[in-house]
Amino acid sequence: MTQSEVNVDYFRLDDGLTDGERALRDRVRAYVASDILPIINDFWERAEFPAELLPGLARLGIIGSTINGYGCPGLSRRAAGIVAREIARGDGSINTFLGVHSSLCMGAINMLGSPEQKQRWLPSLATLEKIGAFALTEPEHGSDSVALETSARRDGEDFVLNGHKRWIGNGDRADVVVIFARDVADSQVKAFVLEKGDDVREKSGDGAYPAGYRPTVITGKSGKRAIMQADIVLENLWIPARNVLEFCHSFKDVSSVLTATRGGAAWEAVGHGMAAYEIAVAYALERRQFGKPIGSFQLVQSRLANMLSELTSMQLMCTRMAELAEADQLTGPMASMVKMSTAQKGKWICAEARDILAGNGLLLERHVARHLTDMDVVSTYEGTDSIQSLLVGRDITGISAFK
Repeated sequence: MTQSEVNVDYFRLDDGLTDGERALRDRVRAYVASDILPIINDFWERAEFPAELLPGLARLGIIGSTINGYGCPGLSRRAAGIVAREIARGDGSINTFLGVHSSLCMGAINMLGSPEQKQRWLPSLATLEKIGAFALTEPEHGSDSVALETSARRDGEDFVLNGHKRWIGNGDRADVVVIFARDVADSQVKAFVLEKGDDVREKSGDGAYPAGYRPTVITGKSGKRAIMQADIVLENLWIPARNVLEFCHSFKDVSSVLTATRGGAAWEAVGHGMAAYEIAVAYALERRQFGKPIGSFQLVQSRLANMLSELTSMQLMCTRMAELAEADQLTGPMASMVKMSTAQKGKWICAEARDILAGNGLLLERHVARHLTDMDVVSTYEGTDSIQSLLVGRDITGISAFK
């Protein structure tokens, strides 16, 4: 049995897809097989972003995800989840690129921007003519991002930003960067959009970013190695007032964007889990020890059965989450529970698959080690498992453990 022949939809959830969703699934799946999988291990090992994939990604009709208009596809929540699932089934770094660009950057502009601002930025982002980034996390503020220290001070028709951002996907190459900073006038968190090549003040020597925006690629990562994440120093960065997103007035507005995008991380976990399970089943039937396939041993069959059970649970949770989101009934704690649960289960499935492959599981050519380390990252970003559990716990008890 080949990996593609393994049944990863045990409860036949994909039978409920519309014709359009099924066509989208097959289109993305074919692109992953033809364009991503043949090259991704080399880029992952070199820790380089495969920019050559961008034209193909643009042609898939997935950029902008659930956004309507401005050249975006206006996908349903389930369709958007299927895209994240199928891309992550191939590689997590590419899915993170899309999550940062489509969901976080474009999503923030769509949710918090004025009609004029959306028209100014979204069309070129929808074609990948321009790349987007979302700069919220700081060196000292990850889980407690609400306490961010980056400041914004009004100076005439402009704002001047000072601070430090870290772990910013696409932050070293983005043309449009949504930067969150605290306005010193009222202490509220607001969203400022940096455009590469903006002429508000003197630019850096290479003529790309303003002098006050200094990104450095973070190196030495053990996971998500094919997506570049930046450490960014902001020093007297001038942003024109017209680039302040009109409907971002407090961290509550930032949280609304994070809640809307958290589901993407859960669907990504499903994709990693599906890939790892497929790899493990195919290997268990291929690998022979003691004169027979290791898949014939009771211990291996038990592990595979439990992996499939956890995977099916993840799929059911994500499907229901998409239904609730489509009906505008998904709450933040619900999204937190799904993200927490799928991250835990996804890590476990990938670790089991890696163990079933034993020494061969270390080899990139088997793909499972890449999924395992990337799944480690998924459990960290968009809120760690611990933080998600406290968000759910607060909803259960009415008591905040953060205070």
